[in-house]
Amino acid sequence: MAFVEHLIGNRYLPMGETSRLTASSSPIISSHQRLEEAESNRIFDQLPKATIIQVSRPDAGDISPALLTYTIEFQYKQFKWQLKKKASRVFYLHFALKKRKFIEEMHEKQEQVKEWLQSLGIGDSATIFQEDEDVDEEVVTLRHDEISRNRDVPSSAALPIIRPALGRQNSMSDQARVAMQGYLNHFLSNMDIVNSEEVCKFMEVSKLSFSPEYGPKLKEEYLMVKHLPKISNDEDDSRCCFSQCFSCCRDNWQKVWAILKPGFLAFLKHPFDLKPIDIAVFDVLPAYNGNMGERVPLAKEVNDRNPLRHYFRVTCGSRSIKLRTKSDAKVKEWVSAINDAALCPPEGWCHPHRFGSFAPPRGLSEDGSEAQWFVDGCAAFEAIAFAIEEAKSEIFICGWWLCPELYMRRPFQTHASSRLDFLLQSKARQGVQVYILLYKEVALALKISSVYSKKKLLGIHENVRVLRYPDHFSTGVYLWSHHEKLVIVDHQVCFIGGLDLCFGRYDNGRHSVGDQPPQIWPGKDYYNPRESEPNSWEDTMNDEVDRTMYPRMPWHDVHCALWGPPCRDVARHFVQRWNYAKRNKAPNEQAIPLLLPQHHMVIPHYMGISQARENGDTDINYNTSGVKRDGSFSTRSSFQDIPLLMPKEADGLISLNGDSSSTEFDASHDPHHHSRSPFSSPNSTDESAPQVMRMRGFVDDADALVLSSVMMQPGLPEKSWWETQERGHQVFNADDIGQLGPRLPCHCQVIRSVAQWSAGTSQTEESIHSAYCSLIEKAEHYVYIENQFFISGLSGDEVIQNRVLESLFRRIMRAHNENKPFRAIIVIPLLPGFQGGVDDYGAASVRAIMHWQYRTICRGPCSILHNLYNSIGPDMHDYISFYGLRAYGKLSVGGPVASSQVYVHSKIMIIDDRITMIGSANLNDRSLLGSRDSEIGVVIEDKAFINSSMRGKHWKAGKFASSLRLSLWSEHLGLRGTEVDQIRDPVTESTYKNIWMATAEANSRIYQDVFSCIPNDLIHSRVSLRQCLNSWKEKTGHTTIDMGIAPPKLEMPNDTVTDPMERLESVKGHLVTFPLNFMCKEDLRPVFKESEYYASPQVFH
Repeated sequence: MAFVEHLIGNRYLPMGETSRLTASSSPIISSHQRLEEAESNRIFDQLPKATIIQVSRPDAGDISPALLTYTIEFQYKQFKWQLKKKASRVFYLHFALKKRKFIEEMHEKQEQVKEWLQSLGIGDSATIFQEDEDVDEEVVTLRHDEISRNRDVPSSAALPIIRPALGRQNSMSDQARVAMQGYLNHFLSNMDIVNSEEVCKFMEVSKLSFSPEYGPKLKEEYLMVKHLPKISNDEDDSRCCFSQCFSCCRDNWQKVWAILKPGFLAFLKHPFDLKPIDIAVFDVLPAYNGNMGERVPLAKEVNDRNPLRHYFRVTCGSRSIKLRTKSDAKVKEWVSAINDAALCPPEGWCHPHRFGSFAPPRGLSEDGSEAQWFVDGCAAFEAIAFAIEEAKSEIFICGWWLCPELYMRRPFQTHASSRLDFLLQSKARQGVQVYILLYKEVALALKISSVYSKKKLLGIHENVRVLRYPDHFSTGVYLWSHHEKLVIVDHQVCFIGGLDLCFGRYDNGRHSVGDQPPQIWPGKDYYNPRESEPNSWEDTMNDEVDRTMYPRMPWHDVHCALWGPPCRDVARHFVQRWNYAKRNKAPNEQAIPLLLPQHHMVIPHYMGISQARENGDTDINYNTSGVKRDGSFSTRSSFQDIPLLMPKEADGLISLNGDSSSTEFDASHDPHHHSRSPFSSPNSTDESAPQVMRMRGFVDDADALVLSSVMMQPGLPEKSWWETQERGHQVFNADDIGQLGPRLPCHCQVIRSVAQWSAGTSQTEESIHSAYCSLIEKAEHYVYIENQFFISGLSGDEVIQNRVLESLFRRIMRAHNENKPFRAIIVIPLLPGFQGGVDDYGAASVRAIMHWQYRTICRGPCSILHNLYNSIGPDMHDYISFYGLRAYGKLSVGGPVASSQVYVHSKIMIIDDRITMIGSANLNDRSLLGSRDSEIGVVIEDKAFINSSMRGKHWKAGKFASSLRLSLWSEHLGLRGTEVDQIRDPVTESTYKNIWMATAEANSRIYQDVFSCIPNDLIHSRVSLRQCLNSWKEKTGHTTIDMGIAPPKLEMPNDTVTDPMERLESVKGHLVTFPLNFMCKEDLRPVFKESEYYASPQVFH
């Protein structure tokens, strides 16, 4: 009996089944329960097929059957893969299966004896689990008899392989092929044998092999890896396959099951495990020095003096993983497979794409790439809340600041369940896994209290995992931050842009300055960082500022949603960052898992290029030759020379009703196949035919399963404002310009700023910077920018390194030299959104940022207006102008009239009504250089067009870009109804000068008359600022830090007195001019007695 118990500990069963076979330590389990457990551990739920493709031998004259090599093609569902197996491996498999049969029979006999002894009251007492009453014992017995018959692999089946029929030498291969095919058919016709560990190991399959979300099946096998901690296991898996006497067999080598997929290399304890113990996510590799565009290998062989050691190394990002196999042949196989997966396709993950991005352009074929915009927090938060409520498997959240008590819908009293922590708790209780990645701030510099947020979130449910990064002392990163704002749900939809899920961000197009009594903004959500920043966020329902005396600071932002491949690219970025933070922060924390990036093959999305060429477009060129890299992606890389996807003809690059092409696998197997959500626009997507595209590793036969394009179905019956039919020149419905855009198929490319410290990459990626520069220089008619900061440099500027300003200058000079109209319109905050008045002692940070922005715009030889004036003269304002936003209102019924800047926090650029950039990156070195703050964004190029005009001529405007611009401009200008048609053409003087500039100037004059608010062009020094503040306090008795309180009665120039609200009724929208002369006589840089003087200037720009 002891001998039998020793055999039962063998490794022939799946890891999950080993425990059920322990002889005496576990209770006796019923046969029915054992069957259910075995079936739950299965890899195959239907029988695979195998075909012998080729039989080869090392020497044509050698007829020894043991030297034959068989090329076997396996097929399971939509997956195909080929393996080369020597005859000796088949012999080992056969003997392992015979051993399996013997031990299982011994185990069954042991159980029968134990049950008989226990029924007599003899032997160890153990609980006997009775069969369920509703289980047919006869059926179970028959099932056992069937297994006993079918699991036997008779030696007669293997005999023809060992001794094939003798004959002519050229027929011996055919005889061996027939013999091997018969043997494979024997054991592949039994579901129990197929799901055994021996067969799964022979076929190189695992639990992750056939998950469509991870891509096609590539290579899998047991390997030895050195960098992992000791894997806890009852078996001695840490020994290599040779002998304990060799020095290579040490405890720091671990036996793991390696899985190669197109985007990563994962390591599991065994094939039946689902939780990776480590993963290498493939990323852009550096180029060889001196070689044009050639990349370093992802995997390479490692030579060792000991002939028994066979190593190779995988270098991914900042990591280097050393692995060991059984032979040099295996080393070569793995090195070739890894490099083929990531390097051989020039479109693979290890090659930089357009703008130097890690992600390729999507939507070149009808692959389901879609986008939708949201203006301000009201619309965006509603969409995010709905997506969270619909989550089925996992939610990823990444933010610079996150407030668990944030209400996603308002009024908050009637939407208590929409609080963010309640939404996440509800989904976590349903089994949805929530992963939250927070920026770990320097507490002395910022008051966003990520410690409190993490504590609050971890208390929600065990399915919520939270990481804060970076650790400042261990990483040495103090100055830079993680600035992305991401929400990704089920890898199906993601939200990116400028909105953090935190207080102060909820707003709509009205941009109210008051809320008394609280209806919309409870407690500290009534937020004005110019007046006061809370020291604690735990008492969130208590007000920080007095609502009766101070306005909130309205918040203007832009966000967007992405579906399809761009969403999975964003999710890949999150996985990369999460895994890097987990390895550095919690390498041994079992509750915090490593994540696997879900797959969307890169190659198919480039196939649209050939379609475009067939339609006559020959300008698209994705050749990556000639690219030089010196550790980072150069702003002037050749990737910028790749033509944009904008159509040169009116009907666009790719027809929305074009010919269908191919995809990977059947939609019934696609976990991402879903229907349109309620916040999507109905009928906004053209009905395209399903597409078929060949992909390596998937079935490509004529009868292969086909994946229909992930084109969502309408979910709302009523029409939305963007769906209205064109009538003449009227594009949109009269009174329905809103804050929610159409959901449209688009060309999308994800871009980012990351480096080794932020994402563990080997290269510094500054694709956002490259995209800005490239798109601006290629703009035809106008560039519209909204951003929180505007700090950039011209060529030769040794302090500011980003060159967005240089691109603007060059584009304007080209327009001037060609005598063509061109507009660059830039909207930024009137003042930095930090605490303290401009003249306050503790407001050096405010003044420092003002210094760098004025240095960029109009002050000194490095400013763009200074250089344009020298080249063009006063006409420079015909080409470029700067603006801000302001709002007003009563703080309460009968309360004072107040004004505040509308804080511009959006990070967008719209070009020619066809291209849009949306993301988290500010226009400064911090966000654009890649080595500093981490950022993410997306370039969206329209595929669907409408009739419009540009420079007074007919123009095909993109639905996405033009609808976003019209929504923003309508809000800023206060246009309603048919007035929107006046701004269709953004370049013509009737729009640019007579409406846009005139409205901004008129609004600025009114605000100056009523409030004398700052900043304004009449205050040139700190002395005059103090005088103005003192004078205004005497007049009003109370004012805000930026003089935002109106007097009870307003004295007019004609000696009349009027109510301030009557004068303010003439304000249209929120647009005001940016005061270029404010504090023009002051040096705003920190002085030696201020702590900011001793900080690096890079902190502020």
